[in-house]
Formats: sequence, C-alpha cells, structure tokens
Amino acid sequence: MDRDSGARRELWKCPRCERGFANVNQSHSCGPPVELAAHFRGRDPSMYLLYRELLARVRRCGPVTVLPEKTRIAFQVRMSFMAVAPRQMHLIGHFVFARRVPSPRFQKIDTISPRNHVHHFCLERPDELDSEFDAWIREAYAVGRQEHLAPRGKE
Repeated sequence: MDRDSGARRELWKCPRCERGFANVNQSHSCGPPVELAAHFRGRDPSMYLLYRELLARVRRCGPVTVLPEKTRIAFQVRMSFMAVAPRQMHLIGHFVFARRVPSPRFQKIDTISPRNHVHHFCLERPDELDSEFDAWIREAYAVGRQEHLAPRGKE
C-alpha cells in the first residue's frame, strides 16, 4: 500500500467531541476544548519555549494535529503518537512506539499490546532535544501514521 495514496479510510469523528480517530467508536474521554495557553499558565516561561521547540521538531516529520486536552497536549496524525504535559520546570510526556526501546532516558515503558509500547520521558532543557530524541519523534510519528500496520515488504 502506498503510504500517501489516500487508500486508508478517513478518520472516524466522534459525534460528541468531533475528534478524529483511526478506529470507529474508539474509546476515549470526550471533553470540552482546552485552550493551549491554559497548559502554560503559572509555569516557568521556559516551558512554553521548550514546548515550541519540541513542536517545531515534530512538524519536521509532516502534518500533525495538536490536541490540547484537559491533562495533556497530544500530537496526532491518524492516531496519537506523542503527548506532553507542562509542569513548573519540566515537560513530562510519552511516545508510542511499535517496539520497546530501552533507554535510561525513559522513566518507564508500558506495554499495551505487542505493537503498542508507551515510553515515558521528562524534558527539562532544550539541549535534551538532540538527534536521539529527534529519531524517537520520527519513529513515533510513523506509528501515528500507522506505518507499522502496513504489510511487510509493501509500501
């Protein structure tokens, strides 16, 4: 399957919250829209700058939908592949990978299913957004595009 052919079905939209999902009737919490700025109120201004740099790196992968939710800011292509939550002096977050990626930079890894592993991280400084972190963004973005579900040997 050509990843960019549009052969994949359109996202299902929840009739209540209008958020798009790759799966029909996908379980989720419908919540009222949250203003992005609300996540940064009362936080050190450096956290917004760190978030903006992170977002710029995510956007280098391609189009992305930013979903400010009650407890996090999610990044979605076909599915959510990454999220962050600002704290006073750091961002906590996670990637979704199709494999386990051991690294001391991850606080923990939750295995949801054989192709769904949530890797938790913490960012405090811009210099932590290095080439290794960029590679993880690209890998998670590919999961968000559901490239890991394509038949092997086919593009």
